[in-house]
Amino acid sequence: MTTPIDFNSWLSVLRKEYLQDFIKSGGAGVKFIVPLDGLDNTTVLTELKKAAEEDGYLFVSIDAATTKAHMIDKVFHAIAGQVDWDDLTYAFLCTILAQEHYQLPGEGQELNMTNLASLNNQSEANMKLRMEGHLRDHIYKDYTMTQQFRIAMLRLCQAQLEPQKPIAEFAPIVKEWLCGELRLISAIKPAFIFSKLGRHNARHMLFSLASWVHNAGKSGLVISLDISRFMESTRPLDGSMYYTRNMLFDGYEVLRQFIDGTDELKFCLILVLAPPSFLSPEKERGLQIYEALYFRIWDEVRDEHRTNPLSCLIRLSGKSQTKEFEEPGGAQ
Repeated sequence: MTTPIDFNSWLSVLRKEYLQDFIKSGGAGVKFIVPLDGLDNTTVLTELKKAAEEDGYLFVSIDAATTKAHMIDKVFHAIAGQVDWDDLTYAFLCTILAQEHYQLPGEGQELNMTNLASLNNQSEANMKLRMEGHLRDHIYKDYTMTQQFRIAMLRLCQAQLEPQKPIAEFAPIVKEWLCGELRLISAIKPAFIFSKLGRHNARHMLFSLASWVHNAGKSGLVISLDISRFMESTRPLDGSMYYTRNMLFDGYEVLRQFIDGTDELKFCLILVLAPPSFLSPEKERGLQIYEALYFRIWDEVRDEHRTNPLSCLIRLSGKSQTKEFEEPGGAQ
């Protein structure tokens, strides 16, 4: 039996090796966390959120009990619903304008074309022409993001820069589209977005979001996904999510794809919270029923007495332990 790692010690290593270095530098990772010894998910989530935000990340939390976690498009919509798109757009515009050495409006002033033109001694027409070039270079030519996502972010930027123009009407529609709330796709077609988000493109939209968050000046994106509900074999009475066996397999496949997609993913750390039954071979819903995921994360080769804090599967303890491990030299 692998010895659990003291949570506070592991969190310190996670911050030093991942949040403050590897992820911020463009890396990506997926960690499976199993709280043990009286450590509860609420405590883990609270501390993870605090650590991520202190290190400059956007932190979002998904619970499989309230989100259809076996469908990647629903996962993306749940994440998008927690993003303040206006704030990110504002931060992105400030970042690229500072890079291009423009004067920015002061506190209390709107970041729009009129104010930018006045502050930088330009005509509004000339300022608009310049900004179109900057948005093209910094958004439309940024091929780390999928085309639909680039067009959506371009529309949000244009709406913020020219709030009085007809194009600003697209901003709320784009946000509804991102959050899965748009009823008719025809409403967004004039913005040159022609399809809804689905399983075929949501994963790449998520990858694009991680890049966009970094482009907006943050260190990256940290996603917490609680899959405790996957282990429940009895349908809940409160109307929350219940996963049939086929849905469970789909959920594990989503997680498997996250792991296999880390070469494409940048500036993103995905933390999957699972109950102890996730590891039990006797449980009909545990990890071992889906070998494609099991063989990717199970620590078959390990030290008998010491636990690797950088492994993909982490068993955490709420009990403080002395000399649990030495801090490693770098993320693996």
